[in-house]
Amino acid sequence: MINNVWTVQTTTEDLARPSALPPFDAELAGVDRDAWLRRVGLEPGTPFLISPTFEYDVTLNDFFRSPGMRAKAETTQAGYARDLAGFLTFLWSARGRTAWRDAVEEDHLAYLAWRRRDPAGPMVAGATWDREVAAVDAFYRWAVRHGHMVTGPVPQVARRPGLGRALGRRTLDEHRPATYAHDTVRERVEWLPPASYRSWRDAGLRGYGADGLPRSDFRGRWAARNATFADLMVRTGLRLSEQASLTVFDLPRRGTQTSGHRRFWLPAAIAKGGSARWVYVPMSVLADVEALARWDRSAVVAEARAAGRYARWRRPWVVTDPAVPVARRVGAGERVKVEHLRPAERRLLLVETADGLEPGMFWLGESGRPLTVSAWKETFSTANARCAAAGIDLRCHPHMLRHTFAAVTLELLQRGHIAALAEQRPEQREHYTRVFGDPLDWVRRLLGHRSVTTTQIYLHMLAQLEMETRLALVPDGWDLADPLDRAVETR
Repeated sequence: MINNVWTVQTTTEDLARPSALPPFDAELAGVDRDAWLRRVGLEPGTPFLISPTFEYDVTLNDFFRSPGMRAKAETTQAGYARDLAGFLTFLWSARGRTAWRDAVEEDHLAYLAWRRRDPAGPMVAGATWDREVAAVDAFYRWAVRHGHMVTGPVPQVARRPGLGRALGRRTLDEHRPATYAHDTVRERVEWLPPASYRSWRDAGLRGYGADGLPRSDFRGRWAARNATFADLMVRTGLRLSEQASLTVFDLPRRGTQTSGHRRFWLPAAIAKGGSARWVYVPMSVLADVEALARWDRSAVVAEARAAGRYARWRRPWVVTDPAVPVARRVGAGERVKVEHLRPAERRLLLVETADGLEPGMFWLGESGRPLTVSAWKETFSTANARCAAAGIDLRCHPHMLRHTFAAVTLELLQRGHIAALAEQRPEQREHYTRVFGDPLDWVRRLLGHRSVTTTQIYLHMLAQLEMETRLALVPDGWDLADPLDRAVETR
């Protein structure tokens, strides 16, 4: 049986144990297999590839157990796996079933032609191609470094003259892929002005019509949940994977506060790149979050609890005292603070409440189980389709909301910063900036960027907005009454 494509799978703990150990598993008899899997690097959520003939290549999949890959976020690992699977599928289907070990430069160049230039191919953008090249190159560098190949199929060029070359040493690190795109637009960032965002949210997630009013034929049970999820993203700048991994212990409560912001700590275990940070939530959004927890979320939890779904979860992490967010693994003696649980482990988190068990993850689907990142992406795709059907020319993807937060926040903070400095003397301005920083660095912290260089892309957005504002002052027509014309005539 042949599948014709390399497929991506992920390790999971939610599997039934076989009634009898197969021969190849006999060595694990009497061994805690979950602990063994972690020890060899097969943690929950680790991706692996299956060949078109449904075979598991041990050597190839060792790449995903390497220290460099294990240090990356789950979503990044999954992205590397998808991009590598795409190249391996091309080798199989278009290059005569070439094995990954036998790939040469001609194969990669043929892949480049098909992905980027062939009218019958996908003709992907430069940024997409660069990401794919980086993933394939990382795998083959690893394969060469570990002696599985002599050289990889991705052609290389020297980065720049350096000490290593001056001493006559040449290493893979002195090179970079020669097939990187040259048409990648680094400054193009898609975002939605607040009014456009509200139109997209109301039509796409709430089912409103183009007139901004609720449609009588809309039957979206999860409109409030989806709109609240989007509002939280666009007002905090959280990444999709970060927000989807929040638990009931992470989100703050309003208390008696009625305005302003409440903050909560985003743990390193779910923050991309371990960028733990304070996240500030407007009280208006937090009110919607609490209403969702009180009504919609409680309803699906009660239904799932009555159906006994949570009792059937296999080896979950359980918090026995909601006031103390420490989880214990059922069937093991492990005790871990909830903030240290990674996304895959949080999906197996249950909390013992006065009414019974309920998931620790906040965002739940109709079955009462935590929603996945892919489910949220599908929600955004459905919202875009609704907008198109309503004649609203707006599209949005999850990361676009992060860009929107950054653009709006930086613009507002910049205005306040300029106003504060305008009333100060030069030496006071210098002292103020040295002590408190500047708006760009504030936004860097809010977004969790390690370097302000990454955040600088949003400065280009402000410059673009300013230019468009100035261009609006340029008249459509050039007539002789224009001051410039009179000045030329006089001269």
